[in-house]
Order: sequence, then structure tokens, then C-alpha cells
Amino acid sequence: MENLVSSVVIKDSGIQFGTSGARGLVEQFTSNVCAAFTHAFITSIQIEFSFKQVAIAIDNRPSSLTMAQACAKALHQKGLEVIYYGVVPTPALAYVSMQDNIPCIMVTGSHIPFDRNGLKFYRPDGEISKADELAILNANVKFEAITDLPLLIESDKAARQYSERYTSLFDSQMLTGKRIGIYEHSSAGRDLYAPMFEALGAEVIALERSDEFVPIDTEAVSDSDKKKAKVWSKEYDLDFIFSTDGDGDRPLVADENGDWLRGDILGLLCADVMNIDALVVPVSCNTVIESCERFNHVTRTKIGSPYVIAEFEALSKQNASVAGFEANGGFLLGSDVFFDKKTIKALPTRDAVLPALMLLGAARQKKIYELVNSLPKRFTYSDRIQNFATEKSAVIIRELKENPTVFLAKIGFYNVDVITIDTTDGVRMLLSNSNIIHLRASGNAPELRCYTEANNQKLAMNYLHKVFKFLGEN
Repeated sequence: MENLVSSVVIKDSGIQFGTSGARGLVEQFTSNVCAAFTHAFITSIQIEFSFKQVAIAIDNRPSSLTMAQACAKALHQKGLEVIYYGVVPTPALAYVSMQDNIPCIMVTGSHIPFDRNGLKFYRPDGEISKADELAILNANVKFEAITDLPLLIESDKAARQYSERYTSLFDSQMLTGKRIGIYEHSSAGRDLYAPMFEALGAEVIALERSDEFVPIDTEAVSDSDKKKAKVWSKEYDLDFIFSTDGDGDRPLVADENGDWLRGDILGLLCADVMNIDALVVPVSCNTVIESCERFNHVTRTKIGSPYVIAEFEALSKQNASVAGFEANGGFLLGSDVFFDKKTIKALPTRDAVLPALMLLGAARQKKIYELVNSLPKRFTYSDRIQNFATEKSAVIIRELKENPTVFLAKIGFYNVDVITIDTTDGVRMLLSNSNIIHLRASGNAPELRCYTEANNQKLAMNYLHKVFKFLGEN
């Protein structure tokens, strides 16, 4: 039997960690590569934790089951019992595993195209850190090459406990009279959401389930999805549309008019309803978070849930409640929160359901669009250029850092100065007209992302289109 070394196998695969989890092409995630990551992960946390079981779940990508089987085989090689939860949202797997005090592995590429996939790792106390990622990459664990894959027997425990987390939190009539559309596509949670909303009194209309994987990116909503929401809202007289990305940790919600909400606006409204004291958000989020003056403290980080989570411990020492969210809408609860005479247990990983339900709860008094309009008028827009070479992105970012004014002039911004530059993640420029342009290379795929911010939506869109037009021509 051939013996392999985890660090060598991982290095040869070309797979690296992105903003959340290891990501790469499906062809790179061979059975031995999945096993190498699994052996390295388990070995790196066994120093600190004692456990006999490890949980696994998957998304609906065609490649995910085989990858899960390879991970399970590696766990069997280490003498560990595998609990398989089938297709469930990432936060469902993370939640049940934290309650059981065991580690888990989620096989998912989240929102990236189906020809790619990934692995997310969770310690018994939650999502791994950047230090844990390095430990996994550098571990030198010897293991036998994978020659056969085990049959996985599915348990429904994760799905049940995740649903109960929310249905038990709210009154069973909270959504009575609401018509909610569930844009199902290929989301890992599509079988859970309708029963969950129905248990709270809503009338649910299922929308566009897909047998093929659909890479929904909640930060770069396609024009076709924008049109669909408008049509569905009118056709079915909907009060709300709910959807997620592929693994169900990033929400996509639309108001009574079929307008999709920006993820950071959704997160802000959720945190406000929950009376969160301190927030952690990535640098790409809307500055209305600070200007609305609804929170005692706001910390900004690099983009990626591990960076957000890393700030929770320090803030928890000085604040009664701590949470975070990202521009993609994923909401991370960093502490237990007492809400409506009940305790919501911490879930320090991205979640799509909590912010949606909190918004619906607030919408019992006001329309969703009225809640959004109550905020200071500050608008963001974002999109990505796909298949944009990482090396090309690096050149652009370097040029921006060295001489941003010259670069802006090339794009066509002549009568504006750069007031401040934030290089926390890429280059984020505050301009003399108070608008913001932020460019960064994606950590998950060969893409260049742009975020713009202005005092009206049209201007934010125009800024982004102007940047992309220039980059597309050069």
C-alpha cells in the first residue's frame, strides 16, 4: 500500500485556502487530496481537542459526494466515527457540531462555479482560524493512498436541530399573512426553508428549483436574477423573497417590491433589531454602519469570515453582545444573545436564516423598504470580472497603491483627489467627492472584485461600470 505525506499531496495539488475554506478546481480535489486535507486537519486539532466522531455534510454540486466519501475514508483511517448529514446548509452542520462538541467538514465551493469545489473545516469550538489553515498546510501526516470509498448513511439530525433553532425562537404566528417566495435553485438548504417559514405562519411559494448547480453570488447579483425577483414579486403578490448561495450561509432577500437588499444593509438591520453592542465587519461594507450610530463599537477587518471571527474574543470582554456580518449578507453571531425573553446561542460562522427572520420580525411594524429608507442615504454596488488572472489583478493593485491619482485619471476620473487609501484588503480609496472605489482580487477564484459607494445608487453603479469598462479594454 502506497504511503503519502499530507503536505506534499496538498502542495502538489495547487489548492490553497481562500477567504473561507480551501478552494480549487474539481479535478484538483482527487480522493488523495481530500484525504490529505482531512488527515492534516484532524492531526492539527487533536493537540487541543479530544473527540471520537467527526461530522460531514455537502452541498448540491455534482462532485461533492465523492469528495465527502474520500474525507470519510481518511477519518476511518484515523479510527474516527463519521456522522454524515447529507445535503444541508453549512451553518446547520456547524451548529449541530458545536452543540455536540465535535469537529466537522463541509464539502462546498459556496458560490463559485460548479467546476470548482472546496472544503470548510470546523473545530469543536467553531470555524478554523488563519493560524489553523497554516497548520493544515504545513502538517506532515503520513497516510495510505485512497483505493476505495465508503458508503455514507445519512442522518437528519443537523437539519432538524438547525430548523428548531429558529422555529423555537419565534411565535408560531409571527409570519401569518405573509406571502414568501423561496428561490430554491440548487441551494443546500432548499428543502429546509419552506417548512421553516411555514412553521412560523407564512404562506410559501417555491420558485425555480434547479437540477443543475447554480452559482449564486450574493455580492454580485445577476441582471437576470434582479428581473426574476421583480416578476415574482408582482406575479405572486409576495411580501418577501428568500434565497441563499450554494451552501446556504449567505442570504439573498428581496423586499415587497422585489428589490434585492445589499447584504451589509440586511446585516445592519438584523444587528439593530437584536440590539447588538459591538460589530465586526469587513472593510468592503457600507460606511452607513458607522454613520447610523446604532452600535457602540464597529471594527473593520480583511474580507473573510476567519478575520471577522478573530475579533470576537477581544470585543466580548468589553461588550455584552457581539456579532459580525459581511457584504455578502452572511451573519455571524459572536456571543449568546438574549432576545425576546429567549437565548440565541452563538454561531460564529456565516448564517443566512437569522438575518432574514430578524428582518421579517421587524417588518411586522414597518415595510421592509421603509426600514431600509430609514437609514442614512449611502449606497454601495459591487461586481466581479470573472476569469481575470490573479497576476493581472496583482499588477493593478500594485499600481493603485503606488500612484492612485494617475490610475484614476486613466479610468476617467480627472477632477477628483484621493483623500485616504485603505490597504486592509486590496485598495479602498475615499475620494474628495466622498465617493469610494475599492478593488481587490478574489481569494476564492481568478476574479477581480470592485466595490463602489456613493450618496445615490445610480452614481455607485456608474463608478463601477466606468472602472470595469477601463479594465476590460486594457
